[in-house]
Amino acid sequence: MRMETSRRGGFTLVEIMIVVAIIGLLAAIAIPNFIKARSHSQKNACIENLRQVFGAKATWALETRQNPSDTPNSGDLFGATAYIRETPICPGTGGPYDLMPVDTKPECTLKLTEGHEL
Repeated sequence: MRMETSRRGGFTLVEIMIVVAIIGLLAAIAIPNFIKARSHSQKNACIENLRQVFGAKATWALETRQNPSDTPNSGDLFGATAYIRETPICPGTGGPYDLMPVDTKPECTLKLTEGHEL
């Protein structure tokens, strides 16, 4: 007489716990790097927006013969027939930029805390 032992295929509790621990470790490493990369990307996009606004202000001042101390309105710079088609917003805050006078660089609200400045 032959005795058959039934051995079902599957994972043991220890194997499942090891896999979960490895996934948790990888997540602990990846999530902070993802957050850092996202904030760095938002900062770079904000700085590019500030450069575009600064260039548009300079072009507006030259074409309309404005003084360096004059401040343009958003309608002067942004619109379908203006220098920048759509009003840029900061990707970090979602808010608009402070235009400032022509001879001053535009500012973002995250200038001091996140380094969003030209």
